[in-house]
Amino acid sequence: MSKFELYVRASVFWFFHVVSLVIVVAALMMTFPLPFRIRYATGSSWAKFNVFLLRHVCKLDYRIEGLENIPKGAAIALCKHQSTWETLFLQKILPPQHWVVKRELLFVPVFGWGLALLESIAIDRSAGRKAMEQLVERGKKKLDQNRWIVIFPEGTRVDPGVKSRYKLGGAVLASQVDYPVLPIAHNAGEFWPKHSYIKYPGTITVRIGKPMSCKGRKPEEVMREVETWIETQGAEISDPTRWRR
Repeated sequence: MSKFELYVRASVFWFFHVVSLVIVVAALMMTFPLPFRIRYATGSSWAKFNVFLLRHVCKLDYRIEGLENIPKGAAIALCKHQSTWETLFLQKILPPQHWVVKRELLFVPVFGWGLALLESIAIDRSAGRKAMEQLVERGKKKLDQNRWIVIFPEGTRVDPGVKSRYKLGGAVLASQVDYPVLPIAHNAGEFWPKHSYIKYPGTITVRIGKPMSCKGRKPEEVMREVETWIETQGAEISDPTRWRR
């Protein structure tokens, strides 16, 4: 596609992206007194709609490898974070979930309200040990309610080909609960780079690993295993010619 066509398609996407966000968050506010499953179905409809938009407007498709590895019960998903795309897509393929997010996101107009209504686990990163204790306490409670916890261990979006330290929060939680960890790798940042207005057409590859049992293990050991798997798989599906475009 020409740059002009990419901009036109991206503009159409962004228009419906914003309009649909306002509509869905308004609907979420009206469902506030209702059970979580109804609020989640309402909120996640926005993510699924945007994945549909990306596929049909921006011609950005995806393929999944390892879909059979998703466990039936609750689990902790530790996912590579390159783009906004995976935050939408995970709501399409995984059961009802709570994200671990930085507390500042709750103050973003409209979007932050939606995160709060969906009971995201907001962490004050400056709180140190107390933040970790909150993550474990709230994460265990949600898992016991048969809901998933989604964590991006890098903490922020990282460009393809750039190495970032994996934070221990998810591993600490996993080492203290009897729920599996599901590692997820993908190359979405090659098609929807962070801060990019344009979304490049193509097919994102998502690889889902086998569930890992982590209870009683050292968090450092857990995170090292998760990081090695995600980075190794990510390197296999990555194409450096698509980096930083």
